[in-house]
Amino acid sequence: MQDVDVLIIGGGPAGISAAIWCKRLGINHLLVEEKEALGGQLSMIHNRIIDYPGLIARDGEEMRKIFLKHVHTLQCRYQLNTRVLEIDGRRYATVETRGQKEAIRFRYLIFAAGAIQKRLGIPGEKEMLARGENYSATRDSCLFKGKTVAVAGGGDRAFEGAILLAEAGARVYLINRSGRFKARSGYITRAKACENIHLLIETRVTEIAGEDKVEAVELVNQSGDVSYLPVSAVFIRIGTKPNSALVKELVETDENGYIVSGPSGNTSCEWLYAIGDNCLGPHYSSIAGAAGQGAAAAKHIASLLTGHIVH
Repeated sequence: MQDVDVLIIGGGPAGISAAIWCKRLGINHLLVEEKEALGGQLSMIHNRIIDYPGLIARDGEEMRKIFLKHVHTLQCRYQLNTRVLEIDGRRYATVETRGQKEAIRFRYLIFAAGAIQKRLGIPGEKEMLARGENYSATRDSCLFKGKTVAVAGGGDRAFEGAILLAEAGARVYLINRSGRFKARSGYITRAKACENIHLLIETRVTEIAGEDKVEAVELVNQSGDVSYLPVSAVFIRIGTKPNSALVKELVETDENGYIVSGPSGNTSCEWLYAIGDNCLGPHYSSIAGAAGQGAAAAKHIASLLTGHIVH
């Protein structure tokens, strides 16, 4: 059984930042990540990253490598391919690594498990994703020049993707189930001015059709009218949901499952700190914000461990 002062769950930007600060502050720590590499969702970002202070990266993969180099330089402790099965209220975590279970005892837990993309939960969706038809508007927009595509959602990601696809020559139908959009006004204005973007409001995608590839979507409007739209791809951009299931019995969460946390990541459980996308709604999600949260949580815990305020 391993014994650490701080156990960090999640190897995205928030967890990496927490590990870096734990190392800098001399805290006995261990970061565990279920996947085979650190970085979280960074590798899924295919556009340039220009809003992280002091660093401009070609894409998320380049930023991930820079983060990883930092972790290796400082010799932060981390363990990959490690799935957390249970977190006990007595401050034990049961984990599984390559089929082997073990217990990790900790004094404080920093929970940075992130969030996952929401799905529509409709017929044909699982089959589409299983075929690998899960596209990036930044990376794959050139594939749809002269073709018709559907974008489901009404937030920033949906509008940004629709604009990128339209600029690449696709005919885009942006489908939103309500009559209001959550996207920033700048995106909405640009989309409305684009001739090959068609906005369908108060309409739901109820099925994705096609056996070997996407061929059409079934749509149902507010009046209950059903129609079919031939498309070559469906981009699902309806937001994220937090990976908070492991701790939902230990901490307070909001109606959407996001962990309620304070400025230092502190929660209703005195020894559990939550940082990153599992405790913030998608409107506030950012790499810089996640990194800042990791630093704040590590510093606050260091103050508790040493009895001295860490600046």
